[in-house]
Amino acid sequence: MTWSATARGAHQPDNTAFTQQRLPAWHPLLSAGIALPLFFCAGLAFIGLGLGLYYSSNGIKELAYDYTGDPGTGNCSVCAAAGQGRAPPPRCSCAWYFSLPELFQGPVYLYYELTNFYQNNRRYGVSRDDSQLSGLPSSLRHPVNECAPYQYSAAGLPIAPCGAIANSLFNDSFSLWHQRRPNGPYVEVPLDRTGIAWWTDYHVKFRNPPLVNGSLALAFRGTAPPPNWHRPVYELSPDPNNTGFINQDFVVWMRTAALPTFRKLYARIRQGNYSAGLPRGAYRVNITYNYPVRAFGGHKSLIFSSISWMGGKNPFLGIAYLLVGSLCILVGFVMLVVYIRYQDQNDDEEDDE
Repeated sequence: MTWSATARGAHQPDNTAFTQQRLPAWHPLLSAGIALPLFFCAGLAFIGLGLGLYYSSNGIKELAYDYTGDPGTGNCSVCAAAGQGRAPPPRCSCAWYFSLPELFQGPVYLYYELTNFYQNNRRYGVSRDDSQLSGLPSSLRHPVNECAPYQYSAAGLPIAPCGAIANSLFNDSFSLWHQRRPNGPYVEVPLDRTGIAWWTDYHVKFRNPPLVNGSLALAFRGTAPPPNWHRPVYELSPDPNNTGFINQDFVVWMRTAALPTFRKLYARIRQGNYSAGLPRGAYRVNITYNYPVRAFGGHKSLIFSSISWMGGKNPFLGIAYLLVGSLCILVGFVMLVVYIRYQDQNDDEEDDE
């Protein structure tokens, strides 16, 4: 036996049914009697699920208001006109008045929506430092290069949090007031701002750096806030469990959206007399207008929404299931026609023989 034959024998798999691929196998032959029922059953299942999703989505109530401030659209236009430049507009406030003729069934979620804002842009999406956001002191002082040009300040200090995503943090604020009876006083509706971020983001991905002498401000000493921020990250909230990198609004914003039109959760209404929803009556939303969107042709809106078992309002999912189900049934009928036609031809040929 030659050396090459010996080498081949040493590397040859064992002579078993598994290694030599001699295991018994089932090779299905999809005949018309099998394929056609599969197409029809799949189509009916998709249509049934699509109808359930579609009608469930239509049952969700929404109340939306575009407060971008286009000329002639309301008192927010004054604030929009004040912020025509690239710099953040000066502090400005406006209000949205609306009435509910009946109970707005809860739980009620308050969202803000932005349009024409491409958070899915590649350069924008990578402009962050996950190590810094996880609280590593070394990354706090030395941000990654992907954060440029928001890596270091003009004074040479490291920016915390660094990157374009953090620099563009949404900073409008809202408060909701309810007038229970005509000409009566407005009472503030409590907005629950806790638990609006994903659990994994808040408890795993985002952590503050270790405190220095019990102070978070000392932990961030020697860093600078992003250029568009008016205060450092450790002053985002007076609540020590909701400031710094674990601020709920900040964590929600840092989870980038896949589409240029997106919503992000601002608060939930589920406390006190409003646990069952918003009672009928007159309401006022006080808006602190800070975030400029007209410079990039965008719009911003406030949305009150209820939810169902499938989540928020999303008719696309139900429509997609209906289209796929209809396509399956259509293909099934086409295959049935083809099968019947050629089956008749085969029968005629056999009769001729």
